[in-house]
Amino acid sequence: MHPAITRENTRLGIFAGIIAYLIWGLVPVFFKQIAEVPAVEIIAHRVVWAMLLMTALIGFGRGFADAWRVARIPRQLTRIALASALVIINWLTFVWGVNNGHILETSLGYFILPLFNVALGVLVLKERLRPLQWLAVLLAATGVMIEAVRAGGLPWIALVLAGTFGIYGLLRKQLPLDAASGLFLETVCMTPLALAWLGWLAFSGQSHFGGGPGLLTGRDLMLIATGAVTAIPLLLFAVATRRLPLNMMGFLQYLAPSITFLLAVFVYHEPLNLVRTLAFATIWTGLAVYSFDLFRSAGARSVAAP
Repeated sequence: MHPAITRENTRLGIFAGIIAYLIWGLVPVFFKQIAEVPAVEIIAHRVVWAMLLMTALIGFGRGFADAWRVARIPRQLTRIALASALVIINWLTFVWGVNNGHILETSLGYFILPLFNVALGVLVLKERLRPLQWLAVLLAATGVMIEAVRAGGLPWIALVLAGTFGIYGLLRKQLPLDAASGLFLETVCMTPLALAWLGWLAFSGQSHFGGGPGLLTGRDLMLIATGAVTAIPLLLFAVATRRLPLNMMGFLQYLAPSITFLLAVFVYHEPLNLVRTLAFATIWTGLAVYSFDLFRSAGARSVAAP
């Protein structure tokens, strides 16, 4: 049940949404601080600590009951396992991209995500697009091709990020779970592999965690904090989606990749030549067309509702 539409609820939704997307936009700064740790090890820690945090959080509500109810259905459990695999690929690609100087390409992935979702709706859900939506998707595809020509190959980081998160979102819509219970089940599915990997690293002397008996270094604390970095924005996002209309959430979602783009160019000085600027500008134009169509459609529905 969604909260009543009041000024207070709307303000809370906007605040929660902005904070969630600010965290997601600034998260490359966090991962840059532990760039010496391999991406696979970071993700293993992210899974374990997020699982422990979510276990503690949902223990205060009905989360365990809801999660157990869904997990007992084999078909739903298969979807959860597939969603978990997509999340791991997405997280791994993002962290690897950030720590190997490809922050611009990660931002590109999340800029094209809304338009990838539109295309996914046509291919999988057999939805029909309005003319402006077709134009937006075409502009995004053109931008990706320009970037491919510039790089001498497809921007695989951007495409993997958009593809895995887009399909993940489609799967999550088919699961009767809130964001907290869903993340809990997904991390539970991933935890055995994560623990096995961390155990192997510790056994082989390759682990970057632990500064000695009873000691926790700054790096250790940051690896532990990956759980909070994962869970907190997702929970804030859940608060926002329950209180804000879809068109407002659609506008807010551009905040994170915009911040990441600015970080890449002005903080980490990744190259942005004329051709790459043209690729981004083409995709931004597609997003502007898509947003205009979204707001126009929402306005038409509100007029027709009375």
